[in-house]
Amino acid sequence: MEKRSTASSIIELQNVTKIYSLGSVNVPALRGITLKIKHGEFVAITGPSGSGKTTLMNMVGSLDLPTSGKIYLDGNDITTMGESDLAQLRGRKIGFVFQQFNLIPSLTAQENVALPLVFQGVENEERNARAKVILDAVGLQDKLGSKPTQLSGGQQQRVAIARALVVEPEVVLADEPTGNLDSKTGMEILSMLKKLNAQGKTVIIVTHDREVARQAHRIVKIKDGLLEKN
Repeated sequence: MEKRSTASSIIELQNVTKIYSLGSVNVPALRGITLKIKHGEFVAITGPSGSGKTTLMNMVGSLDLPTSGKIYLDGNDITTMGESDLAQLRGRKIGFVFQQFNLIPSLTAQENVALPLVFQGVENEERNARAKVILDAVGLQDKLGSKPTQLSGGQQQRVAIARALVVEPEVVLADEPTGNLDSKTGMEILSMLKKLNAQGKTVIIVTHDREVARQAHRIVKIKDGLLEKN
């Protein structure tokens, strides 16, 4: 596995392309993206539908591999890694927050938050203790035993953020984190993400909402699979 020094960058894409094959037709989603995201940055990735925004998010989050080019996560070239090693690295470095929350309906808030620690081999007592601490931090200390259907949209998103944070990642990657929320609750979630950034986390938001994007320190715009100049 190739390792390189990335003193200032936590994520680096070098001339990344992604081509999807639909039958006999090749559809280029990314057309040579070069992008660096520094430790501690707050970055918004924006673009219209079909621009390649979701594909770029998958590359930044090491959820998919490029057709060509290199992707480095904390100095590790993920294009040379096996899926098991990549999953372990990704699980330690990146916490994911999704628009649809992706909570398991049959589990309580505490159990949902503790779940990622199962895959890291953390013992049950420590999992529950860490989940409780994180849920306290996001203001849900009284909802530990509540299931997703008993929570509001904003509370579910807070659980999702707590689940992302419980692994103590360096990067929080949020895909349309305010998309299913009313404007007031959305701003509360954004405020929480900004606080995490102020505490030293690298925060990356994928959004089509200009007002949400303006909360970031840097906006990365993509159109037709290419980065637009800011």
